[in-house]
Amino acid sequence: MELTAEIAVFRAGTGDPARLVGEFRRAVLLVPRAGGSVDGEGGLMSALSGGIRWFYAFTDEAAMARFAEARGEADREWPYLAILGARLVDAVVPEVGGPAGVAVNVADPEGSMLFPPVAGIVPDACAVDIDIEADSAVVA
Repeated sequence: MELTAEIAVFRAGTGDPARLVGEFRRAVLLVPRAGGSVDGEGGLMSALSGGIRWFYAFTDEAAMARFAEARGEADREWPYLAILGARLVDAVVPEVGGPAGVAVNVADPEGSMLFPPVAGIVPDACAVDIDIEADSAVVA
């Protein structure tokens, strides 16, 4: 099942969280470049909310176009990076230096999904629900 279908099933209350995360990790996502930069200057487009850096990601160009329209920026070019969801959370999120997650298809009220910085989605060292130091402490 593709990610958008898995999101729909999950939002309907019948989805499996592990299957949803698996599909997210396998999906090729489109992540807009910050500032519209084609050469990578400025990084990836994101927003800070509640102390969490959220990377915007889209399942296809149509979903990204709806986001551009919602922002009133549909008249400009939107350069983007095509990246596996797994690569986004395993390689990009750790570079943030703080809590970071992924917001998928945020302009689609019935098809959006947040993948927060928690164990099972991001690497354990980046998860806000795990205290690595407490978990690795040796009891004498």
